[in-house]
Amino acid sequence: MKIIRNYLYNASYQVLILITPLITVPYIARVLGPSGVGVYSYTNSIITYFVLIGTIGITVYGNQQVAFHRDKIRERSKIFWEIELLQISNVIITFFVFGVFLILDHRYRLFMLFQSFQLLAGAFDVSWFFMGMEDFRKTVFRNTLVKLATLAAIFIFVKSKSDLGLYILILALSQLLGNFTLWPYLKGNIIWIQLKELRIWHHYVPALMLFVPQAANLVYQQVNKTMLGNLDSVSSVAYFDYADKLIKTVLAVVTATGVVMLPHMANLYVKGKLEEIRKYLYKSFEFVSFIAIPLMFGIAGIATALAPWYFGRDFTVSGILLIIEAPVIILIGWSNVIGQQYMMPTKQIPTYTKSVVLGAIVNVVLNVPLILKFGVIGAPIATVAAELVVTAYQIFSVRHQLMIRYLFTDLSKYLFAGVTMFVFVYLLNTSMNIGVSNLFLQIVEGGLIYSGILLVVQPQLVIDGKNLIFAKFQKK
Repeated sequence: MKIIRNYLYNASYQVLILITPLITVPYIARVLGPSGVGVYSYTNSIITYFVLIGTIGITVYGNQQVAFHRDKIRERSKIFWEIELLQISNVIITFFVFGVFLILDHRYRLFMLFQSFQLLAGAFDVSWFFMGMEDFRKTVFRNTLVKLATLAAIFIFVKSKSDLGLYILILALSQLLGNFTLWPYLKGNIIWIQLKELRIWHHYVPALMLFVPQAANLVYQQVNKTMLGNLDSVSSVAYFDYADKLIKTVLAVVTATGVVMLPHMANLYVKGKLEEIRKYLYKSFEFVSFIAIPLMFGIAGIATALAPWYFGRDFTVSGILLIIEAPVIILIGWSNVIGQQYMMPTKQIPTYTKSVVLGAIVNVVLNVPLILKFGVIGAPIATVAAELVVTAYQIFSVRHQLMIRYLFTDLSKYLFAGVTMFVFVYLLNTSMNIGVSNLFLQIVEGGLIYSGILLVVQPQLVIDGKNLIFAKFQKK
């Protein structure tokens, strides 16, 4: 039950992080227009590289290390102070590098300065500590308040295209404020350790090992926007960014299991419970398929009506991009289970690193010709190809450690339900007028069709769920 509860907490937290801009998207798209949105997305993609360099691999590494030592307060306190001081030191160094970048690159300099508050926020991000402790409730509650305040500020202060800088500043400062608000919760969870006892740089190389896959991950998440901005136009960046944001919001629900299961799997690995790790992994993989497949087909089914209604008619092309990029929902979901929930907790980081580096290479290599040939449509094609390579390589790498057929036991049932749902939803989508009531009807119909088919074909996850419900009912 703790794992399920933490999954729900983390799923809501990850959605919350992404849903704030999505709630404002219809408003901002119309106020700032494709050009303003494109400038924001382009400058944000640049600062994201510096944030990653500043925090290296600490988000994942810190999570993992706290999970290894969470049962002893002195050890976990020592780990916390060492990793946090390393993070602050590295962010300070990165700020100097960022300053050099601003001297060399004059485009959008003021907007880049506003974005730099995200880098400062990275220095004080301690969410990895609470994730390692498997305590997700605090982060959800505190950040909900911050995100609501951010939403209010955007709607109150951003009124015209000239407010682009203010919009960027509000979003960047909200991250900084959100990170600061987690610090009071550290009281009682850690104790003070004298500075002379801390070995700060002892963690640098291990964290750097996790930085490589994170950096590669970032490349094929952000490089599309950077390259579109240089090879096509900032408006194309906006079209792709809004489609990508919607996909990432859906993905937050799918990949929430990874953040929850990583510390749990790491703790099991330390105790030598490898068979229990495999048992959880098979269940987690099926659960991801169960969730990701209807979300993938659902987004694709309503995309052409959703984009112009939600983003505005200037963003109609985003509907086509949504359809093309939708398969990454299932691909990233699967690679999250194999990579985040198995490879990383069981210390197979080099293999995991190879997979994401390979994906990054594929994305960069394909982006240039595809964007030059097809414009903005080329970016999601390259993204899907990269994610396919990552997932395939990871599954191939663990073929001798896991029973691969167990991962895909009921996949055909989920695909049958998903494809059937897609056909009916897409037919409705193309025959009905664009509107909130019609979109809601399509979503409800899709959910009923998918659920109904699964109740008929009975995959193991549905059987387990029914047994759990009946068992609880009998106890009452």
